[in-house]
Amino acid sequence: MTTTSEPGTPPRRALICGVGGQDGAYLARFLIAKGYEVVGTSRDAANAQRAGLRELGVDARVRVVSMAPNDFRSVLQTVARAAPDEIYNLAGQTSVGLSFDQPVETIESIVIGVLNLLEAIRFVERPIAFYNAGSSECFGDTGEHRATEETPFRPRSPYAVAKVCAHNLVVNYRDAYGMRACTGILSNHESPLRPERFVTQKVVRAASRIAAGSAETLSLGNLDIHRDWGWAPEYVEAMWLMLQQPAVGDYVIASGRTASLEHFVAQAFAHFGLDWQKHVRVDPTLLRPSDIRYGAADPSLARRVLGWQAQRQVDGVVAGMCEAAAALHGSKN
Repeated sequence: MTTTSEPGTPPRRALICGVGGQDGAYLARFLIAKGYEVVGTSRDAANAQRAGLRELGVDARVRVVSMAPNDFRSVLQTVARAAPDEIYNLAGQTSVGLSFDQPVETIESIVIGVLNLLEAIRFVERPIAFYNAGSSECFGDTGEHRATEETPFRPRSPYAVAKVCAHNLVVNYRDAYGMRACTGILSNHESPLRPERFVTQKVVRAASRIAAGSAETLSLGNLDIHRDWGWAPEYVEAMWLMLQQPAVGDYVIASGRTASLEHFVAQAFAHFGLDWQKHVRVDPTLLRPSDIRYGAADPSLARRVLGWQAQRQVDGVVAGMCEAAAALHGSKN
């Protein structure tokens, strides 16, 4: 399927909340290629982060408007004016680590933002399909088991607690009001657009700089955590597919392979011909108050119902990020 509009009909319109982030930029590019009109939101449109949109060549195709997710009047006004067919909520605090330092901001930006959007959809009385960005962090430590849509939530951070609450709000509004609303329970997904505050980009950029001649040492926390790392450009397609189903529902979106952070680090440094153990140190001050040692997910339902399957697993993700970093820093691989 390459287009979503019949010939002679107006193009579908999508509202992407948080369009300036990694997922927002890739989703905007994906939807524009599908023939959508795309409106994006930022707390301050005049100073919105548009670097990702520019990097992907779609900046001129996205109209960015101001919206404060925790202000109901702002949300209602934005939804009414944009008159979208689909809303993708990718806004809110996105860092697990930062959520321990800013728990109130994390809860408010995620939970109140989702609640305001759901209420706004009810108020405007339009047949709007709503996608909410969930997180595999909601499952907590899965042990050796791979989490499915039926796995109980056991959040271990303020970020995960907020995501669990937002997920339950979406389920409640879907059941109570018949809304076409769903949550994608996404595992970690990376790309060259990841900010360096995320550990994957921190690792890749440091390895690239060291390969280019930097004498720095990379400080990291717990290397024994295990995650399912996927490729963000693929994951935005799953978001869209979820809203195209006759009966919307919640899906686990993941690559299906779990690897340790140590593996990620070793692969990144090896990409540049480096031995990571010579350039990395563990800093106890970077350890979190509570952390998930093992996170694994089973995306088989998404494969069966949505026809979606990840093409890149962790090694391909590392390679893609390293290639982009090498171009940025002029390092050789």
